[in-house]
Amino acid sequence: MRRTAAMIAAGTLVFLAGCSGDDAGKSAEPAAEAEPATIELAVADGSVDVSPVVPLEISVDGGELGEVTVTDAGGAPVAGAVAPAADEEPAAGEEAAEEPAEDAPAGQVWVPETPLAYGTSYTLTATATNDDDEEATATSTFTTVTPENVTTPSVGPLDGQTVGVGMPIRVYFEDPVADKAAVESHLEVTSTTPTDGVWSWLDDSEVHFRPSEYWPANIEVTLDANLYGVNFGEGMWGEKDRTVSFSIGERHVSIADAATHTMEVFDGDQLVQTYPMSAGGPDFPSRNGPHVVTELNRNRVMDSSTYGTPVDSPNGYRTPVEYAVRLSNNGEFVHAAPWSVGQQGRENVSHGCINLSTERAAWFYNFSQPGDVVEIRNSEGPALSAADGDIYDWAIPWDEWQAGSALK
Repeated sequence: MRRTAAMIAAGTLVFLAGCSGDDAGKSAEPAAEAEPATIELAVADGSVDVSPVVPLEISVDGGELGEVTVTDAGGAPVAGAVAPAADEEPAAGEEAAEEPAEDAPAGQVWVPETPLAYGTSYTLTATATNDDDEEATATSTFTTVTPENVTTPSVGPLDGQTVGVGMPIRVYFEDPVADKAAVESHLEVTSTTPTDGVWSWLDDSEVHFRPSEYWPANIEVTLDANLYGVNFGEGMWGEKDRTVSFSIGERHVSIADAATHTMEVFDGDQLVQTYPMSAGGPDFPSRNGPHVVTELNRNRVMDSSTYGTPVDSPNGYRTPVEYAVRLSNNGEFVHAAPWSVGQQGRENVSHGCINLSTERAAWFYNFSQPGDVVEIRNSEGPALSAADGDIYDWAIPWDEWQAGSALK
């Protein structure tokens, strides 16, 4: 028995030695430490002349973005929130950027509740944590630009107005715009029926928007002029954003044919009136092309001196008229001309206007709205052009119109 117990005990020792022998002298390896998180701020510390609407982008590599704060020069917090950074659309003519690498830093942007102010210092602080919950911090103090001048353009049509299918959107600036592309890229037009409309610069301080054909009837149009914080160039910046919404009414397009001495009036696709008329005579021919109604005057004094012909000259006049519908700024109207009823339908004798009888002019006056179109055809005169006023847009061929965009 003693011998057997000794053998069992010896076997047990051998077994225990075998079970522990492989790990003898070894210890567990420590877990690898996580790489520290890194934060990149798009607006570098010490930046000056920063646009107050520049995206405050934050990229984090090797961790997760934590708290983001923005304070003003006095340390007061600025209300805002973090959102995913929007992918930038390529500008006209540029190729789309390559897809970011899978391990590229995640981009987010801090968005203020109200835009930052001009000429103000701000501090952006962002934190991030890595997989070991170790925190990293990045800070950038920057100053927004102090413009030499700020400006807000005038816009037509006016907010809430109803206009005809020929009325372009017109944006007028007090001073020439040096960076037209920057300004145009912040003029956004939307409509309940989408169009192929394009902006075109008529000169350095005026840009218009129109589709390739007249607007669709009975739609709503909105212009968002997001110009606050936009650098117009040469020290000029946008003063504020502005939104204008207006309606396109019924389609009223009239055809005034100087060869047949007849004006056809259409309401939509329906011909509703065919009137005998007299256009501009040989010495003062009417301009050919699509004219846009800009104003309606129940009574008006026609004064030749307003476009350079003295009243007391052989071709001068100062005549009161009724039911005057303005077609251009060079003195062309559709109006009542009872003195030329005998020539209406047979001969062109006016000083460039479309003459109708008083009764017919009254009907047309009551039918019309700003933005309606009167297309004058077959006149001996030249084509409508920039010399004839502020709305000659539809006389410009579509290819030429598109070429007037700063983004094409």
